[in-house]
Amino acid sequence: MSGQNKVSGVVLAGGKARRMQEQDKGLILCNNRPLVSYALAAMKPLVDELLISANRNQDRYGQWAYPVISDAEQTFDGPLAGILAAMHAAKHSVLLIAPCDSPLIDTVHLQRLLEALVTQEADIAVAFDGERLHPVFAALRTELQTDLQAYLLRGERKLQQWFQRHLTIQVDFSDTPHIFVNINTPAELLAVEQSLAGRLT
Repeated sequence: MSGQNKVSGVVLAGGKARRMQEQDKGLILCNNRPLVSYALAAMKPLVDELLISANRNQDRYGQWAYPVISDAEQTFDGPLAGILAAMHAAKHSVLLIAPCDSPLIDTVHLQRLLEALVTQEADIAVAFDGERLHPVFAALRTELQTDLQAYLLRGERKLQQWFQRHLTIQVDFSDTPHIFVNINTPAELLAVEQSLAGRLT
């Protein structure tokens, strides 16, 4: 089957960022780089197709020359709506997902999700830091899109609840829980900038 081993990737940048004064988080600068660029760089070596999910500033996201997709409804329905749009757009049977606001994630971490999905023949592989799930870091089968669409049409929005409907495995990241830090406030942005700067020295 052609495309069987190929992977589509999506960076989720479609949220409203209420705690960041509704700034578009993916475009906020972190050490002079837009936040979304970290996720794109981490994902690029692993995928055959890369998408950006954005519900505003689509022209600015277009500067990276990847397809920019938007939710079916302009009501900011959360990450599942962005994931569904990506599943519809994806050319391949596996979709790798990461958010735009966690710049400590690297290619090696995302690769762990893909490998777990394939080797364990799961529907969904999701990151687990030893204490809690990080459901926007996942790899899943795009054939689940029909079920996800029905789930959203019923008014459901919870990622983890939808995962429980399918063969979902938790991928252990308890050795590196700090990589999932995400930026929701200016103070968190400053802390992550300092952490990234420390990597370079």
